[in-house]
Amino acid sequence: MKIAVTSQGDTLESQLDPRFGRAAYIIIVDTQTLEFKALDNSTNKNSFKGAGIQAAAMISDNDAEVLLTGFCGPNAFQTLEAAGVKVANDQTGKIIDVIEKYNQGNIVFADGANKDGHW
Repeated sequence: MKIAVTSQGDTLESQLDPRFGRAAYIIIVDTQTLEFKALDNSTNKNSFKGAGIQAAAMISDNDAEVLLTGFCGPNAFQTLEAAGVKVANDQTGKIIDVIEKYNQGNIVFADGANKDGHW
């Protein structure tokens, strides 16, 4: 299964970036093989608005079924939900550790955004 993790760097040893839409990278990981690709999110990170929606589209375009992140706003959450992507908020630590936590079944999926939207 492919999952997406927001990251401060481009390796599995990087720290999770708590910001979804404005994360430095979004890492797409195969949970069985740990093969991954790091997507540079600088275009969304530096955008004036709509960063979460654009990042959600990038995740969906890369066939991820789950997002592990710190905070996800309402517009991004709705976009992910519409694309069939499950969201687990409030994640912290190294990317590899968060993936291991996911693989062990120790992740709780969100039923809504945990961050207010931007105006």
